[in-house]
Amino acid sequence: PWVGQIIQGTIRLNSSDGVRLVRGSHIVTRRLFDHDKCYFFQGTDGRIIFAIPYETDFTLIGTTDADHDDPDRRPECTPEERDYLLGFANQYFRRQLTADDVVWTYSGVRPLYNDGAKSATAATRDYTLKVDRTGGAPVLNVFGGKITTYRRLAESAMAQIAPIFAGLPGPWTRGVALPGGDFPVDGVDALVAALQADHPFLTPAWARRLVRAYGTDARRILAGAHQAADLGVDFGATLTEAELVWLMDHEYARRADDVLWRRSKLGLRLDADQVRALEDWMTARRRPAVTR
Repeated sequence: PWVGQIIQGTIRLNSSDGVRLVRGSHIVTRRLFDHDKCYFFQGTDGRIIFAIPYETDFTLIGTTDADHDDPDRRPECTPEERDYLLGFANQYFRRQLTADDVVWTYSGVRPLYNDGAKSATAATRDYTLKVDRTGGAPVLNVFGGKITTYRRLAESAMAQIAPIFAGLPGPWTRGVALPGGDFPVDGVDALVAALQADHPFLTPAWARRLVRAYGTDARRILAGAHQAADLGVDFGATLTEAELVWLMDHEYARRADDVLWRRSKLGLRLDADQVRALEDWMTARRRPAVTR
Protein backbone atom coordinates (compact mmCIF):
# COMPACT_ATOMS: atom_id res chain seq x y z
CA PRO A 1 0.00 0.00 0.00
CA TRP A 2 2.97 2.36 0.34
CA VAL A 3 4.34 1.75 -3.17
CA GLY A 4 3.29 5.19 -4.42
CA GLN A 5 5.02 6.92 -1.52
CA ILE A 6 8.20 4.91 -2.12
CA ILE A 7 8.25 5.71 -5.85
CA GLN A 8 7.70 9.42 -5.44
CA GLY A 9 9.07 10.27 -2.01
CA THR A 10 11.90 7.81 -1.33
CA ILE A 11 13.58 6.73 -4.57
CA ARG A 12 12.06 9.69 -6.47
CA LEU A 13 11.33 7.99 -9.76
CA ASN A 14 9.80 10.05 -12.53
CA SER A 15 6.57 8.06 -12.53
CA SER A 16 2.90 8.79 -12.00
CA ASP A 17 2.12 5.18 -11.09
CA GLY A 18 0.50 4.59 -7.74
CA VAL A 19 -2.24 2.78 -5.88
CA ARG A 20 -5.77 3.65 -4.97
CA LEU A 21 -6.61 2.58 -1.43
CA VAL A 22 -10.13 1.15 -1.31
CA ARG A 23 -11.70 0.06 1.97
CA GLY A 24 -13.93 -2.98 2.05
CA SER A 25 -16.03 -3.52 5.17
CA HIS A 26 -17.97 -6.59 6.28
CA ILE A 27 -20.55 -7.45 8.90
CA VAL A 28 -21.13 -10.79 10.63
CA THR A 29 -24.54 -11.87 11.94
CA ARG A 30 -25.94 -15.03 13.45
CA ARG A 31 -26.66 -17.68 10.83
CA LEU A 32 -29.38 -16.52 8.44
CA PHE A 33 -29.94 -19.75 6.50
CA ASP A 34 -29.51 -23.49 7.07
CA HIS A 35 -27.42 -24.56 4.10
CA ASP A 36 -23.85 -24.21 2.87
CA LYS A 37 -24.54 -22.16 -0.26
CA CYS A 38 -23.48 -18.56 -0.88
CA TYR A 39 -25.74 -15.78 -2.13
CA PHE A 40 -24.74 -12.92 -4.43
CA PHE A 41 -27.17 -10.00 -4.48
CA GLN A 42 -27.52 -7.25 -7.09
CA GLY A 43 -28.18 -3.82 -5.63
CA THR A 44 -30.05 -0.86 -7.02
CA ASP A 45 -26.74 1.07 -7.13
CA GLY A 46 -25.24 -1.45 -9.58
CA ARG A 47 -23.01 -3.14 -7.00
CA ILE A 48 -23.21 -6.67 -5.66
CA ILE A 49 -22.77 -8.03 -2.16
CA PHE A 50 -22.44 -11.58 -0.89
CA ALA A 51 -23.84 -13.52 2.07
CA ILE A 52 -21.66 -16.49 2.96
CA PRO A 53 -21.98 -19.24 5.60
CA TYR A 54 -19.31 -18.31 8.13
CA GLU A 55 -17.67 -20.22 10.98
CA THR A 56 -20.58 -22.69 11.17
CA ASP A 57 -22.95 -20.53 13.22
CA PHE A 58 -22.72 -17.18 11.46
CA THR A 59 -23.27 -15.39 8.15
CA LEU A 60 -20.73 -13.02 6.58
CA ILE A 61 -22.13 -10.11 4.55
CA GLY A 62 -19.97 -7.80 2.44
CA THR A 63 -18.47 -5.85 1.03
CA THR A 64 -18.34 -2.08 0.60
CA ASP A 65 -16.09 0.03 -1.64
CA ALA A 66 -14.90 3.31 -0.15
CA ASP A 67 -11.78 5.33 -0.84
CA HIS A 68 -9.32 5.23 2.08
CA ASP A 69 -6.95 8.18 2.07
CA ASP A 70 -4.17 7.03 4.41
CA PRO A 71 -2.58 3.54 4.61
CA ASP A 72 -1.58 4.25 8.22
CA ARG A 73 -5.18 4.93 9.29
CA ARG A 74 -6.76 1.85 10.80
CA PRO A 75 -9.59 0.57 8.58
CA GLU A 76 -12.87 0.19 10.45
CA CYS A 77 -16.41 -0.50 9.33
CA THR A 78 -18.24 2.77 9.77
CA PRO A 79 -21.86 2.95 10.97
CA GLU A 80 -22.78 4.16 7.48
CA GLU A 81 -21.14 1.11 5.85
CA ARG A 82 -22.83 -1.22 8.35
CA ASP A 83 -26.22 0.30 7.62
CA TYR A 84 -25.59 0.13 3.86
CA LEU A 85 -24.91 -3.62 4.08
CA LEU A 86 -27.92 -4.20 6.33
CA GLY A 87 -30.21 -2.30 3.98
CA PHE A 88 -28.78 -4.14 0.97
CA ALA A 89 -29.37 -7.55 2.58
CA ASN A 90 -32.85 -6.57 3.73
CA GLN A 91 -33.90 -6.16 0.10
CA TYR A 92 -33.54 -9.93 -0.26
CA PHE A 93 -33.79 -11.76 3.07
CA ARG A 94 -37.19 -12.53 4.56
CA ARG A 95 -35.77 -11.93 8.03
CA GLN A 96 -35.13 -8.19 8.35
CA LEU A 97 -31.84 -7.29 10.01
CA THR A 98 -30.99 -4.42 12.35
CA ALA A 99 -27.75 -3.21 13.92
CA ASP A 100 -28.54 -5.41 16.94
CA ASP A 101 -28.07 -8.50 14.75
CA VAL A 102 -24.44 -7.61 13.97
CA VAL A 103 -22.05 -9.58 16.21
CA TRP A 104 -18.81 -8.35 14.62
CA THR A 105 -17.51 -6.13 11.86
CA TYR A 106 -14.17 -5.94 10.13
CA SER A 107 -12.58 -3.93 7.37
CA GLY A 108 -9.56 -4.15 5.12
CA VAL A 109 -7.88 -1.90 2.59
CA ARG A 110 -7.19 -3.05 -0.96
CA PRO A 111 -4.15 -1.38 -2.56
CA LEU A 112 -5.53 -1.28 -6.12
CA TYR A 113 -3.60 -0.05 -9.13
CA ASN A 114 -4.70 3.51 -9.81
CA ASP A 115 -6.02 3.22 -13.34
CA GLY A 116 -7.92 6.50 -13.21
CA ALA A 117 -11.35 4.93 -12.68
CA LYS A 118 -14.07 7.35 -11.65
CA SER A 119 -15.19 5.33 -8.63
CA ALA A 120 -13.67 2.93 -6.11
CA THR A 121 -15.98 0.19 -7.38
CA ALA A 122 -14.75 0.60 -10.97
CA ALA A 123 -11.02 0.45 -10.10
CA THR A 124 -9.28 -2.62 -11.49
CA ARG A 125 -8.80 -5.62 -9.14
CA ASP A 126 -5.95 -7.04 -11.24
CA TYR A 127 -2.41 -6.59 -9.98
CA THR A 128 0.13 -4.75 -12.12
CA LEU A 129 3.90 -5.29 -12.06
CA LYS A 130 6.41 -2.81 -13.47
CA VAL A 131 10.22 -2.83 -13.53
CA ASP A 132 11.91 0.56 -13.57
CA ARG A 133 15.56 0.76 -14.64
CA THR A 134 16.01 4.53 -14.76
CA GLY A 135 17.50 5.07 -11.32
CA GLY A 136 20.41 2.63 -11.31
CA ALA A 137 19.51 -0.70 -9.75
CA PRO A 138 16.26 -2.07 -11.20
CA VAL A 139 13.17 -1.59 -9.05
CA LEU A 140 10.19 -3.94 -9.22
CA ASN A 141 6.99 -2.17 -8.23
CA VAL A 142 3.95 -4.26 -7.29
CA PHE A 143 0.55 -2.57 -7.57
CA GLY A 144 -2.45 -4.42 -6.20
CA GLY A 145 -2.71 -8.13 -5.44
CA LYS A 146 -3.90 -9.88 -2.30
CA ILE A 147 -3.06 -12.86 -0.17
CA THR A 148 -5.39 -15.26 -2.00
CA THR A 149 -3.33 -14.88 -5.18
CA TYR A 150 0.10 -14.39 -3.63
CA ARG A 151 1.72 -17.45 -5.20
CA ARG A 152 0.58 -16.52 -8.68
CA LEU A 153 1.68 -12.93 -8.14
CA ALA A 154 5.08 -14.11 -6.88
CA GLU A 155 5.59 -16.21 -10.02
CA SER A 156 4.71 -13.20 -12.16
CA ALA A 157 7.11 -11.02 -10.15
CA MET A 158 9.94 -13.53 -10.62
CA ALA A 159 9.25 -13.62 -14.35
CA GLN A 160 9.70 -9.84 -14.45
CA ILE A 161 13.12 -9.92 -12.80
CA ALA A 162 14.36 -13.23 -14.28
CA PRO A 163 16.27 -11.45 -17.09
CA ILE A 164 18.35 -9.66 -14.44
CA PHE A 165 19.41 -12.87 -12.65
CA ALA A 166 20.88 -15.68 -14.69
CA GLY A 167 20.14 -19.28 -13.78
CA LEU A 168 16.91 -18.92 -11.81
CA PRO A 169 15.17 -22.33 -11.53
CA GLY A 170 11.77 -21.18 -12.77
CA PRO A 171 8.28 -21.62 -11.24
CA TRP A 172 7.87 -24.46 -8.72
CA THR A 173 5.22 -23.55 -6.12
CA ARG A 174 2.08 -24.52 -8.06
CA GLY A 175 2.06 -28.14 -6.85
CA VAL A 176 3.74 -27.68 -3.45
CA ALA A 177 1.51 -28.02 -0.39
CA LEU A 178 1.31 -25.36 2.25
CA PRO A 179 2.24 -26.49 5.80
CA GLY A 180 -0.30 -29.13 6.82
CA GLY A 181 -1.79 -29.25 3.32
CA ASP A 182 -0.26 -32.55 2.26
CA PHE A 183 -3.55 -34.42 1.77
CA PRO A 184 -5.96 -34.80 -1.17
CA VAL A 185 -8.31 -31.93 -1.93
CA ASP A 186 -11.27 -34.25 -1.23
CA GLY A 187 -9.65 -35.78 1.85
CA VAL A 188 -10.95 -33.49 4.59
CA ASP A 189 -13.63 -35.86 5.88
CA ALA A 190 -11.19 -38.77 5.99
CA LEU A 191 -8.67 -36.65 7.89
CA VAL A 192 -11.32 -35.56 10.40
CA ALA A 193 -12.41 -39.18 10.93
CA ALA A 194 -8.84 -40.38 11.40
CA LEU A 195 -8.13 -37.59 13.90
CA GLN A 196 -11.19 -38.58 15.95
CA ALA A 197 -10.26 -42.25 15.79
CA ASP A 198 -6.82 -41.49 17.22
CA HIS A 199 -8.18 -39.00 19.78
CA PRO A 200 -11.72 -40.12 20.76
CA PHE A 201 -12.20 -37.21 23.15
CA LEU A 202 -12.51 -34.84 20.18
CA THR A 203 -16.03 -33.81 19.21
CA PRO A 204 -16.80 -33.75 15.47
CA ALA A 205 -16.84 -29.94 15.45
CA TRP A 206 -13.55 -29.74 17.36
CA ALA A 207 -11.81 -32.20 15.03
CA ARG A 208 -13.09 -30.41 11.93
CA ARG A 209 -11.96 -27.03 13.22
CA LEU A 210 -8.44 -28.36 13.80
CA VAL A 211 -8.28 -29.94 10.35
CA ARG A 212 -9.54 -26.76 8.68
CA ALA A 213 -6.95 -24.69 10.53
CA TYR A 214 -3.91 -27.00 10.51
CA GLY A 215 -4.52 -29.89 8.13
CA THR A 216 -2.14 -32.77 8.85
CA ASP A 217 -0.30 -30.60 11.40
CA ALA A 218 -3.28 -31.14 13.72
CA ARG A 219 -1.73 -34.51 14.54
CA ARG A 220 1.41 -32.79 15.76
CA ILE A 221 -0.60 -30.46 18.00
CA LEU A 222 -2.44 -33.43 19.56
CA ALA A 223 0.57 -35.75 19.74
CA GLY A 224 0.50 -37.90 22.88
CA ALA A 225 -2.90 -36.65 24.07
CA HIS A 226 -5.26 -39.40 25.28
CA GLN A 227 -7.78 -37.12 26.94
CA ALA A 228 -8.67 -33.45 26.74
CA ALA A 229 -6.84 -32.71 29.99
CA ASP A 230 -3.58 -33.75 28.31
CA LEU A 231 -3.82 -30.62 26.13
CA GLY A 232 -3.40 -28.30 29.13
CA VAL A 233 -5.44 -25.22 29.97
CA ASP A 234 -8.84 -24.97 28.28
CA PHE A 235 -9.48 -21.35 27.28
CA GLY A 236 -12.93 -22.05 25.85
CA ALA A 237 -14.40 -22.90 22.44
CA THR A 238 -11.97 -25.89 22.14
CA LEU A 239 -8.91 -23.61 22.31
CA THR A 240 -6.30 -25.33 24.47
CA GLU A 241 -2.82 -24.69 25.77
CA ALA A 242 -1.35 -27.21 23.32
CA GLU A 243 -2.79 -25.29 20.37
CA LEU A 244 -1.55 -21.98 21.77
CA VAL A 245 1.97 -23.36 22.14
CA TRP A 246 1.85 -24.41 18.49
CA LEU A 247 0.59 -21.01 17.38
CA MET A 248 3.28 -19.15 19.31
CA ASP A 249 6.13 -21.48 18.32
CA HIS A 250 5.22 -22.16 14.69
CA GLU A 251 2.79 -19.48 13.49
CA TYR A 252 4.20 -16.29 15.04
CA ALA A 253 1.24 -15.50 17.31
CA ARG A 254 2.18 -12.98 20.01
CA ARG A 255 -1.05 -11.54 21.36
CA ALA A 256 -4.57 -12.75 22.00
CA ASP A 257 -5.85 -10.89 18.93
CA ASP A 258 -3.38 -12.84 16.78
CA VAL A 259 -5.01 -16.07 17.91
CA LEU A 260 -8.65 -15.02 18.15
CA TRP A 261 -8.97 -12.93 14.99
CA ARG A 262 -5.94 -13.39 12.72
CA ARG A 263 -5.20 -17.13 13.02
CA SER A 264 -8.83 -18.03 13.73
CA LYS A 265 -12.19 -16.43 14.38
CA LEU A 266 -12.59 -17.88 17.86
CA GLY A 267 -13.07 -14.33 19.09
CA LEU A 268 -16.70 -14.80 18.04
CA ARG A 269 -17.07 -17.42 20.77
CA LEU A 270 -15.00 -16.28 23.77
CA ASP A 271 -16.23 -13.82 26.38
CA ALA A 272 -14.24 -10.94 27.87
CA ASP A 273 -12.99 -12.95 30.88
CA GLN A 274 -11.74 -15.75 28.64
CA VAL A 275 -9.95 -13.25 26.40
CA ARG A 276 -8.21 -11.69 29.41
CA ALA A 277 -7.11 -15.11 30.65
CA LEU A 278 -5.73 -15.91 27.20
CA GLU A 279 -3.83 -12.61 27.00
CA ASP A 280 -2.37 -13.13 30.49
CA TRP A 281 -1.22 -16.64 29.62
CA MET A 282 0.45 -15.55 26.39
CA THR A 283 2.13 -12.58 28.12
CA ALA A 284 3.54 -14.87 30.81
CA ARG A 285 4.83 -17.33 28.21
CA ARG A 286 6.58 -14.57 26.26
CA ARG A 287 8.52 -13.29 29.27
CA PRO A 288 11.10 -16.11 29.49
CA ALA A 289 11.91 -15.67 25.80
CA VAL A 290 12.34 -11.92 26.29
CA THR A 291 14.59 -12.51 29.29
CA ARG A 292 16.80 -14.89 27.33
